[in-house]
Amino acid sequence: MENSPLFKCGHTACAGCGQAVAARLVIESAGANTIIANSTGCLEVFTTKYPETAWGVPWIHSLFENSAAVASGIEAALIYLGKKDTTNVIAQGGDGSTGDIGLQAISGMLERGHDILYVCYDNEAYMNTGVQRSGLTPFDTNTTTSPVGALSSGNLRPKKPVPEICAAHGIPYVATASAGFPQDLIRKVKKAISIKGPKYLQIHVPCPLGWRHESNQMLPVAKMAVETGLYPLFEYEFGVITARKQIVPKPVEEYLKMQGRFKHLLNNPVEIKKVQDVADSNIKKYNLKLEAQG
Repeated sequence: MENSPLFKCGHTACAGCGQAVAARLVIESAGANTIIANSTGCLEVFTTKYPETAWGVPWIHSLFENSAAVASGIEAALIYLGKKDTTNVIAQGGDGSTGDIGLQAISGMLERGHDILYVCYDNEAYMNTGVQRSGLTPFDTNTTTSPVGALSSGNLRPKKPVPEICAAHGIPYVATASAGFPQDLIRKVKKAISIKGPKYLQIHVPCPLGWRHESNQMLPVAKMAVETGLYPLFEYEFGVITARKQIVPKPVEEYLKMQGRFKHLLNNPVEIKKVQDVADSNIKKYNLKLEAQG
C-alpha cells in the first residue's frame, strides 16, 4: 500500500488529520477500478485544489448534500455501458453532509438498491466551515454553535444514529470503523465492496483542529473513543447485528481529557456522569463488554 498512487501525498490536510488517513485506506482497499462521488467538505478541499488532485481514480465533486444521488447516476451510467461489474462506485462525505443535509439523498440511494458503498468520514462537526455542530456531534461537545457557558455544557443533543437509520432500510451491509483501527477498517471496506447492493460505512476520524488535541495524538484519541464505548464498532447485515468489537471498557474521562473540546467537563462530575451513561448505554446495547476468561 505504501507505493500505491491511488491517494497521493502533497494534499493540504492538517497534520494528524484522521480523515486523510481513513480516505487513503478506503481507496487503496477498494482498488483502482473505482469511481468516487465526493461532497463538499474538508476532504474535497484538501485533496482537490484546482488544478491539483491527490486522487488516482476518477473523482467527481458533488454539492454538499447530493453525493449519493450523483453516485446513483454514475452507477446507472455504468450499467448502461456494461461496465458496472468491473467498477466500484463510492459516494462519500463528512458527518454534516451525511447525517444532516444529505440524509434524504442517501435514503433514496439505499431504498432504490444501488450497488454503491457510501462512506461517512465522521469528525463530528462541520470542520471545514468553522467547527459548527452537526447531527453527529457528541453530547456536551463545545463547538462554535454549541458554546459552553454559565448555562451550557455544550451540545445538548445525542449523536444521531445514522448507521441504525441506514440499517433500518434492510440493506446488505452497514458498519462502523475507526482510523485508530486500520486493519479493521480495511477489512470492512473490502467486505463491503464484495457485497452487491447498497452499503454504508461510517468511519470515526479525529480532527486535531476541531477536537483540539495534539496532531501526533490522532491514533490514541481514536482508539480511546472505541475503548470507552463512546464509538462502538459493529456490523449489520440486512438489519441484524452480526459482529462487534468487544472491549474492556475504560472510563470516559480518559477520552475527554485528551481533547480541548471537552475541557469544560473535567471538573464537572455531573456532566462526566452523563457522558459515561452514553458509553454505558452503547456497551449494553451492542454487547461490547469483553467478559473475563475463566
